[in-house]
Amino acid sequence: MSARGARPRPDAELPPPPGGPGASEGRGWRAVTVVLVGAFMALLDTTVVTVALPTIRTGLHASSAGLEWVVSAYALALGLALVPAGRAGDRFGHKPVFIIGLAVFTLASVACGVSQNQAEIVAARAVQGLGAGTFYPAIAATIQLTFTGRARSKAFGALGATIGVSIALGPVLGGLIIAGGGARNGWRWVFLVNLAIGAIALPVAAKQLPRARSLVRRRFDPVGVVLLSAGLLLLLIPLVEGQERGWPAWCYACFGACAVTFALLAVWEARAERRGADPLLKPGLLAQTSFSAGAAFAVVYFAGFTSVFFTLSILWQEGLGRSALMTGLAVVPFSFGSLVSAAISDRLSARMGRMVLVTGSVMVAAGLALAALVVHLDAPAPSGWTLAGPLLLAGLGSGMVIAPNQDFVLARVPAEDAGTASAVLGTAQRVGSALGIAIIGTVLFGNLHFHPGPHAAAAAFSHGSQYALLANTALVLVALVLVIALPRRIPSTRA
Repeated sequence: MSARGARPRPDAELPPPPGGPGASEGRGWRAVTVVLVGAFMALLDTTVVTVALPTIRTGLHASSAGLEWVVSAYALALGLALVPAGRAGDRFGHKPVFIIGLAVFTLASVACGVSQNQAEIVAARAVQGLGAGTFYPAIAATIQLTFTGRARSKAFGALGATIGVSIALGPVLGGLIIAGGGARNGWRWVFLVNLAIGAIALPVAAKQLPRARSLVRRRFDPVGVVLLSAGLLLLLIPLVEGQERGWPAWCYACFGACAVTFALLAVWEARAERRGADPLLKPGLLAQTSFSAGAAFAVVYFAGFTSVFFTLSILWQEGLGRSALMTGLAVVPFSFGSLVSAAISDRLSARMGRMVLVTGSVMVAAGLALAALVVHLDAPAPSGWTLAGPLLLAGLGSGMVIAPNQDFVLARVPAEDAGTASAVLGTAQRVGSALGIAIIGTVLFGNLHFHPGPHAAAAAFSHGSQYALLANTALVLVALVLVIALPRRIPSTRA
């Protein structure tokens, strides 16, 4: 998610703040605090699990493809749920949608923690992602409906800070939990801690969130959801499973079926728009060059940077035999750099315009390329100290990109399409994360070459990680090219 979050449609009929005109600001902040806890939980689970992957592999005898699915299933399910959940909130009220989504997320977290095999944890992660995607749109909507003016800006600023902190703390917090829970079952507590948080947040949400209101009669597009989900699965399944299975013929058949499914989706969505329906992906919106390029930028950029944590976790624990806590500490420079630059990104974007995205992307690409070089030069046992500089540079660049990217992508979107565009952009980011894990996992595990010797595992994983980090670099450079289609500056007023 970008630091701005996805806001509801501005043409919706908004009710007054909860409790009427005289409602206290304190009650409003209590409601916002509850939904920010949800944001923290949803985004923490996108990164906290990465340091747990090697212990999940040991504990459940999971395959390399299984580890990729543990991350990708969550990201993909979250992204696919965003648009339908946002429409459900518009139609039935955001309070019940938030509570239902948080309950599903909490119960699925327990299912993840008690999983006994690879299939169970992947299925539970998919359900967990659906829960997160269900309650996430209600977060920005609650802020929008609770505050106005400067208070609203302050609340969205708190959301941005929550997003940054949750992503940054994920690897370190995961390492601490695993260290406390033990190498064998510590990974289970990475998921089970959500039960304690959810058990407190759910009754508080029922009490503090503004009562449900039906804002607008939004239509659903189940055919569009099914076609989009099927197309993405037909793309992800061979990317994740193909390398491990030797790229059998069915992988290429899936790629062909993916192209056909997306073609059918395009025809269906165009037909739905002509009929005056409410398509999942509005063709008229995607016809705008700046938005379609921006959505493509989101897919490619998030594919490039989010999978870095996956690579470093596998290298540090599987290759070098380090602990989960040491793995979390190794990526602290990236997280710290991202937090620092995100805090000033608004001022940078106001001063530099589109160049803030260009500069940030160049810094990320340079940092990842230098990280690959360090792994090569220090092989078979790269040091966290020598990687700190490149990861700090990449993190500083990432913070410059993630925070302002939504403003640039949505800059020329008409006001009546702003809500749909924000949800589509959020879906693009999460789909990018899922695709990134599939692509980088294929590169990493496909370049493992074990040779007899005292450092066989370290040498093999260092070699594979170099190629994975270079693939990350290539994805970020492709995203850099797409920045050109975005407006030079964010207009002071939207279309």
